Amino acid sequence: MRKFLILIIFFSCVNNSDTNNVKPLNIIMLVGDGMGLPQITGGMYANNNQTELENFQYIGLSKTHAKDDLVTDSAAAGTAFACGVKTYNGTIGIDFKGKKHLSILEICQKLGYSTGLVVTSSITHATPASYYAKVQSRNNHEEIANQLSSKNINFFVGGGKKYFITRKDERNLLSEMQDYDFVNNINEYEKSNSNNIGFLTYDDEPPSIREGRIPSLDILSELTLEKLDNQSKPFFLLIEGSQIDWACHDNKIDYFVEEFKEFNKTIKTVLDYAENHENTLVIVTADHETGGFHVLGGKLLKKNSYINGDFLTKGHTADMVPVFSYGPYSENFSGIYDNTEIFKKLREIVRK
Repeated sequence: MRKFLILIIFFSCVNNSDTNNVKPLNIIMLVGDGMGLPQITGGMYANNNQTELENFQYIGLSKTHAKDDLVTDSAAAGTAFACGVKTYNGTIGIDFKGKKHLSILEICQKLGYSTGLVVTSSITHATPASYYAKVQSRNNHEEIANQLSSKNINFFVGGGKKYFITRKDERNLLSEMQDYDFVNNINEYEKSNSNNIGFLTYDDEPPSIREGRIPSLDILSELTLEKLDNQSKPFFLLIEGSQIDWACHDNKIDYFVEEFKEFNKTIKTVLDYAENHENTLVIVTADHETGGFHVLGGKLLKKNSYINGDFLTKGHTADMVPVFSYGPYSENFSGIYDNTEIFKKLREIVRK
């Protein structure tokens, strides 16, 4: 009996050794805005029947509803997985009782983590804002920008420059943020050695890929990972493929497929990093599904596969969305659970 107990203890230690040796932990969260299972299915087939999501170890499903509505918006959903609370559509960082909550990014900052945000929307858009702002209305972009200016996020990349410099209060937030190096293009971003860099890619919302959006999300993510890695501290990084959602609001298949393909390249960039840095947890999910999309046909070819499909709505749906996880503690994200559990699971992990 004693030998049996010793064997149990031994194998238990072996099974847990990978997890016990991965501190401190890097967390990379990728959000495909509006990317439900239909978008993943269509994007995969149109990408010659391949997606990097097939390389993830664990898959879960999250319930996306807002506090009082089965159909959520990005503000309520972003607040749920960034802060762990349900709220009303349109509200960021504040629960339905009016209480403000720290996000997982802010908790990581308190624990000494470096932080980053890289998105293909404005940096003040609902999903990235959920990680640093507390506002009753997601449309209050100038106040959201004001709150970002004091949050000391090491690297942030996205559009919306006008909310920092062309303001009703006539303040220039960029000149007030004296600890930051604000760059104007990808070459300056790559060359900057500052520990705090802001790269506001467009004055307003960035255009689509087809309209010429540069730089690509995968390149921006790769450079940001290099910068975070050079700080020699654990980090939290949010990456959002924002315009999958916009394409599905417009009911444009080609648009969402191109955005999905770029997001897929970004996932590969992140997985390549995680494979070489065993202390890195990667989460890929969506805030909601958009458009009620369904694949109706198409062709799988060696090159240039394509899909046909249809949309049910120009809004969001209440479908559950997948949660893909890779790396230490990734098994914690399997199963079916509320989207607030993503925050709670991450909070427990970083506090271990």
